[in-house]
Amino acid sequence: MDRRQFLSLAPAVALAAFDAPALAFQQEKSKLKITGIRLVNVKPRKPAPKFTPAPGSWSTGSVEVANPMSIYAEFKPMRSLFMADGVPSFVVEVTTDKGITGYGGGGPGGGQIVEGHLNKLIVGRDPFDLERNWDIMWRSTMSYGRMGVTMNAVSGVDLALWDIVGKALNLPVYKLLGGETKPRIPAYCTGNDVEQHLQFGFKRLKLAIPYGPADGREGMKKNVELVKRTRESLGPDGDIMLDCWMAWTERYTLEMADLVAPYRVYWMEECLPPHDYAGFGRLNAAIKSTRIVTGEHEYGRYGFRYLLEHNCAAIWQPDINWCGGLTELRKIGALAAAYDIPVIPHGGGRFDSIHWIYANTNSPWAELFMPSPGGPKEVYSMYEEEYSISRGPEGIYAKPNERPGLGWDVVLA
Repeated sequence: MDRRQFLSLAPAVALAAFDAPALAFQQEKSKLKITGIRLVNVKPRKPAPKFTPAPGSWSTGSVEVANPMSIYAEFKPMRSLFMADGVPSFVVEVTTDKGITGYGGGGPGGGQIVEGHLNKLIVGRDPFDLERNWDIMWRSTMSYGRMGVTMNAVSGVDLALWDIVGKALNLPVYKLLGGETKPRIPAYCTGNDVEQHLQFGFKRLKLAIPYGPADGREGMKKNVELVKRTRESLGPDGDIMLDCWMAWTERYTLEMADLVAPYRVYWMEECLPPHDYAGFGRLNAAIKSTRIVTGEHEYGRYGFRYLLEHNCAAIWQPDINWCGGLTELRKIGALAAAYDIPVIPHGGGRFDSIHWIYANTNSPWAELFMPSPGGPKEVYSMYEEEYSISRGPEGIYAKPNERPGLGWDVVLA
């Protein structure tokens, strides 16, 4: 099949149902061959100006956030004290014999597995064989990791292959998935720079909760005060969510749910360690004042089946760069849709996962992060352009870009 034949497939692709077992383009052999897989450093083709954030900005990362290590005083003040330095997230470049190159982002520690294992399994194959390629990567790494680092690796390669397919067909990935299901995507903003986010136009805010059980009753009071101040600033109609980042216990969560109930919290996220399926199930059954949600640190359809079996959450939050990539996110999404469980991916406003949100009726919102306060106007103008920001009754909206593939606009660093 030559490039002209690729383009002739576009109408069929656009009609493919997002929950179908196979998509239209997968019935064809592309005659492309993968010739190389390597890790690369990339930078935006047009980088935003560098600046020093305003003093006290939450998004600088130098502030306290409740976390699983909060029980240890030496690690408690900020995440950077315990987060890994030598196992970074990565970008993988996949090349083909026809000059079409794809890029994909994967999670922490996955890069070594891409170069040390997956490349020998995928080089020489047709990138259009997405399901087969995914299954080869999954089965080959099963013996030493079904979750975590190995899935981080699989995610990056899988996304690069989707990027190739979109570029080969000259279509953005959301069209490969069946096309748009909404004219634009309502978005919420994560972070505690509340004044900046409200001024920008967000009406949905997710707060990074600063304190957990290690801080006792005083920490509880400070958490409640943060929620109270945010509700007063936001007004009665917007939505507030709480990100608890694996830091709480069941008892603490039950008490906090009661304390913040007067402020109409939309959800409480990842209150417990991700492996505590039974605990999440009990919380989801017991708490009626808000929604219990999780899934950011869950992996693959089998991990999300645990969430389903234990009735863990009212909303699932897979991360496309960690959960197995787009190929596996389709399966997770289909499983959720069968039980009317909304899926709002972690970091879903990024240029890769936003394609899936745009193409799925069961994914109502996208998560965004703003540049720190204190920058020049150009920084925020570029941010609006990058995420196709618009404004309306629900506050801020986003859309995927229309570039072929996932929409990477980068150069090698």
